[in-house]
Amino acid sequence: MSAEMDRLVAEFEKFQSKIKQAEANFAKVGDLQNDVVALEATAMSPDRAVTVVAGPGGSVKDIRLTAEALRQQPQQLATTILSTLHRAVADAAVKQAGIVDAHVGAAFGLDVSGQVLEAQAEAMGTTAEELKSKAAEAQPAPRRLTDEDLEHGDILRRDEPPAAAPPPPPPARPADDGVRRLWDHEEDR
Repeated sequence: MSAEMDRLVAEFEKFQSKIKQAEANFAKVGDLQNDVVALEATAMSPDRAVTVVAGPGGSVKDIRLTAEALRQQPQQLATTILSTLHRAVADAAVKQAGIVDAHVGAAFGLDVSGQVLEAQAEAMGTTAEELKSKAAEAQPAPRRLTDEDLEHGDILRRDEPPAAAPPPPPPARPADDGVRRLWDHEEDR
């Protein structure tokens, strides 16, 4: 009977191990969802006149135009916006696939990033390797620091103005005398 009991205990431990593994995989799905919701991909036109921020599922979160963009002819501006938007959405799709791969790809034997690149390449009539190469070339070079940046100690300056500070909290309200009297009255009993 001891051998049978040992076998049952081993089976039970094996079962518990599988449950723990399933729980770990489900925890990864929750993290995956949080990371996907926070996902952003930013693309900038080669002339830096148009910036598009895309989110999960191809959503467009923001489009920013510089004064230089507004000096372009309407059709030229539309083309620039559209091509920048396409790149931002494609980059967001690749990032989203990377998040899926990082969280659950190995557990489920997935290569979502490869599948997304192949689909994009097919849609554009090119190869995945060529897309990777173009993506690296398409991003404008980072802005170089100037003497002015260093003079003002503002080496982390952003091109857009900083976000407004949150409003101060409302002032604390004085306690209501009626409630205070009721409380005092209850303590006297």
